[in-house]
Amino acid sequence: MIDIAKLDERKLCSMIDHTYLKPFASKQDFIKLCEEAKHYHFAMVAINSYPVKMCHELLAGTDVHVGAAIGFPLGQQTIETKCFETKKAIEDGADEIDYVINISKLKDNDLDYIEDEMRRIVSICKDNNVLSKVIFENCYLNKQEIIELCNIAKKVKPDYIKTSTGFGSSGATVEDVRLMKEIVGDEIKVKAAGGIRDYKTCKEMIEAGAERIGTSSSLKIIEEFRKEKKI
Repeated sequence: MIDIAKLDERKLCSMIDHTYLKPFASKQDFIKLCEEAKHYHFAMVAINSYPVKMCHELLAGTDVHVGAAIGFPLGQQTIETKCFETKKAIEDGADEIDYVINISKLKDNDLDYIEDEMRRIVSICKDNNVLSKVIFENCYLNKQEIIELCNIAKKVKPDYIKTSTGFGSSGATVEDVRLMKEIVGDEIKVKAAGGIRDYKTCKEMIEAGAERIGTSSSLKIIEEFRKEKKI
């Protein structure tokens, strides 16, 4: 767990996935996103898979990763399609993969399918030395389903489990982050995403156990952090 009292700006920035997943994003939007990420040394830029190659080139030689959203935002593609998209994103320069589970299969209690999907995508990431994040989309799940997913993750060992896409009916909650962290412990990290628009909320997620924060309000969060710390 991260000690909020000892959190400095550089550490906070290194926990933020600077996000731009709008369907109408332009080339200029991605240039701006990458420039901001470089300036603040954010962990990565979180984007859809199409602009990965461009952002990889824009961020070449920096400490900022390129993260590709796979099966986004509904998770309703086949495993084969998600695997292909994962491989192509890595080929284009993705350093991190955030994929959405097949929620329908979870609702059908087809846990073997969920585990197979997770194993295949995480395996591709591991084979290519790329970080993997599994998006649960908790707003559509009950507590038992979240627990089931966490237990599967403990077997498969992705790098992160993640609360939300930010496109569902609601985003991250402190309760969900705390539950996820309690189950996976130190074996897997937790990423909170969706609806994190200020430092107060960001701080609550970190205190609950999140080690990555997905947000499109990164600059606002850093500004509020500075005010709180009187930097």
